[in-house]
Amino acid sequence: MKIYHRMKHLWMLAAALLVGSVALRAQNQGPQTEEQKEKQLMEYIDREVKRLSEQLTLEYWQEFYVDSTLTHDYHAMQEELEELQKAKVGNADIYQGVQDKWMQQIDDSYHRFFNEEQWKKYWKSTGQRNQKARDKRKAKAEKASAELKNAGK
Repeated sequence: MKIYHRMKHLWMLAAALLVGSVALRAQNQGPQTEEQKEKQLMEYIDREVKRLSEQLTLEYWQEFYVDSTLTHDYHAMQEELEELQKAKVGNADIYQGVQDKWMQQIDDSYHRFFNEEQWKKYWKSTGQRNQKARDKRKAKAEKASAELKNAGK
């Protein structure tokens, strides 16, 4: 149960980090500079690589791929979220959809380079729960979309 709470905390931290500039402005702490955002993101990635390495006993080359995957995908997700913010998109579901898309991409990448035992351990401790949450949000969005289409007829 401790692992569940720890993993939940880490994923919540990741989500907060990725839209941290919005949260900080809301708390009247002022906007973060690009350097501060980058430093915060890289620190998170370093902690996540270390956590996964310890949890899954990753080999050096796997640590490299985890780091590369997170660095690329988090930056790409951050860019996409910033574009939505610049376009003044106010629908939180759209932001969540972008995050879900990139989290799925990360899981897909992990699946390619974790061995079977590592993948099962990752999936059991983190991946499966996150996938269920993504699937639930996707189903909810599809239902809402279908209801909108039916209401327009």
